[in-house]
Amino acid sequence: MVGTEKASEVKAGTVGNYFDTNAESDSERQRDSYAILLPMKHFSTVPRVIQGGMGAAVSGWRLANAVSRTGQMGVVSGTALDTVFVRRLQDGDPGGHMRRGMEQFPIQRAADEAAHRYHRPNGLPPGEPYKMLPLYRQVMASARQELTMLAAFVEVFLAKEGHDAPVGINLLTKIQPPTLATLYGAMLAGVDYVLMGAGIPREIAGVLDLLAGHRPARIRFDVEGLPSDVIEYLEFDPGVHWETLPKPLARPKFLPIVASNSLATMLARKATGRVDGFVIEGPTAGGHNAPPRGEPRLNERGEPMYGERDKVDLAKVRDLGLPFWVAGGAGHPERLIAARAAGAAGIQVGTLFAFCEESGLAEPLKRSVLAHAARGQVDVRTDPRMSSTGYPFKIVNWAENPAIGATRERVCDLGYLRVAFMGVDGKIDYRCPGEPETTYVKKGGRVEDTFGRQCLCNALLAAIGHPQTRANGAVEPPIITSGDDLTIIGGFLGGRTNYTAADVIAYLLAAA
Repeated sequence: MVGTEKASEVKAGTVGNYFDTNAESDSERQRDSYAILLPMKHFSTVPRVIQGGMGAAVSGWRLANAVSRTGQMGVVSGTALDTVFVRRLQDGDPGGHMRRGMEQFPIQRAADEAAHRYHRPNGLPPGEPYKMLPLYRQVMASARQELTMLAAFVEVFLAKEGHDAPVGINLLTKIQPPTLATLYGAMLAGVDYVLMGAGIPREIAGVLDLLAGHRPARIRFDVEGLPSDVIEYLEFDPGVHWETLPKPLARPKFLPIVASNSLATMLARKATGRVDGFVIEGPTAGGHNAPPRGEPRLNERGEPMYGERDKVDLAKVRDLGLPFWVAGGAGHPERLIAARAAGAAGIQVGTLFAFCEESGLAEPLKRSVLAHAARGQVDVRTDPRMSSTGYPFKIVNWAENPAIGATRERVCDLGYLRVAFMGVDGKIDYRCPGEPETTYVKKGGRVEDTFGRQCLCNALLAAIGHPQTRANGAVEPPIITSGDDLTIIGGFLGGRTNYTAADVIAYLLAAA
């Protein structure tokens, strides 16, 4: 657990200490009846296990495809997906998978242009840096939008290939500029679910309705320093990309990822369109965590401390009448049983899938972490400063971590976590606390906001085997993120050195 409690100390048979399954609602009798009937009557057609949408392509198409083939829900990560796509092409596209997906993209001129610009049949020569994409801005060229659509389409197409089980895509609400084009590209490939966390995705449900009909959509653009009477938007018009609009698309189901029952209630009532359920995530989950409520407090390890105000009342979530899944320390059979007993449709699991054979983590890193985890020699720490988002972020440390002692260049050349702000000249500009301090301060940022920040964008791409080579020949070191359950994964391994996504599903469903 984050704070003073570790994941290994959560009692078996419970959903977890940050999920309150015993809180009373207005009508105890009605609630008890609901808990018995809802899983059987309403949740029979939804998956019991959702695979987490982790990192930049840790949850790639191979993992999502493998999970969905078991009948549960595989999920691809939409984070930095366009950069992942073009780096795979520059690495030679081993197996031809990117090009196989590109052949199915309905706007073929965009696929042809991407292949011409980025595919290197023999890969990059040693020491040659990857060719970069233009950074996202409020207004993007049509070709840049199409590359984003193409990357999402290929990832979802490959994840759905060869089966008819559901596939989802996970996006971060805080990463705004790619959202609309990514959603549309995923919908062109028939994505079944959209999951979004790291923010309040109030507008996305309505956006999905519009994009399904190929209609223009927009979301509010968060810009610091805007006058109170000014609203900026990010806009996307599917019609720009077609000579003749195709038939309407299937509208995917929308599952916001939330850390409180109050946010779930607000979204269920005030979202711009239909919300189809929730993922309720506790602070033991990997990646970004919601910050604790109230005055920030740190434990002796410098981690944020969570308390009573951060507990989620599952009874209130259940009373909304929508399916929900419990996440964060949920990768155990007894957690699935407890979650369903509390009225949940099931669980979302990340950590076990992050280190399975099909995950996108670079193989040497995966093997090293698992070997140390099997001996209880890994540490998962929640860093309150590392991420430029301002959200706490979990990092894995172990003896063979290649990032130990490495010099990490302060740079913002991918820009996914940049923040837009209104300059003194009235124009929108962008800054990131992970960029050079002098650059950030020159743009009006506070120097103290740069303390402890690192470029997650580059580090997470390094973790999946696509590290950038710098001008001085240095190679970007990785950052591995994981949930707290990594520290007790040895019990699941049982002496094994590797395992598959199907092994994870079998383990989770065995007792159920």
